[in-house]
Amino acid sequence: MSTQQPSPDEPWPGWVASEAAKAVYGMYLARIGQLIPAVLYAHVMDRQGLTAAHNAGRQDVVDAQVASVAMECREDLLEAAVVLDALALCHGHGSYLPRPYQETSTPVPTDVELRTDASNVAGELAGHDRRYGTSTTGDIPAPLEDGCTDSDRDAVRAYARREWITRQERWPGI
Repeated sequence: MSTQQPSPDEPWPGWVASEAAKAVYGMYLARIGQLIPAVLYAHVMDRQGLTAAHNAGRQDVVDAQVASVAMECREDLLEAAVVLDALALCHGHGSYLPRPYQETSTPVPTDVELRTDASNVAGELAGHDRRYGTSTTGDIPAPLEDGCTDSDRDAVRAYARREWITRQERWPGI
């Protein structure tokens, strides 16, 4: 593990952030770099714990862990949305894949796939916040639907950014 301290210029060792990512996330970009291993580790450990409990026939533990995962769903959506958004910003601006997407033999450019994934997760966040009233900033855009426009996708990504930055300002270190 690296001992390098993350910064907005280099939030992860070897990853030099784009000017677009720095402009959007500012000083909070370093925290997004820290999220990458944390989110992946938590995901793996949660699944491992559920699998072990299931295999041991411990339905009570499975139920408790599933309840915990459900309560953390909003944070998972927010963290995944901003990580994907920051990565997408480092690949420039451009188009998205259509919704619904039909697989073809033509490879999808990485930048387009990243932007699409970032908007899809941000759209799930918007949908969650509308359903459960969990927004911290208000003004929740409509969740993405089939036939959505690039502007719709940009709106949900911007919403996830506002939610992330508001969380960082209100509760530093979380």
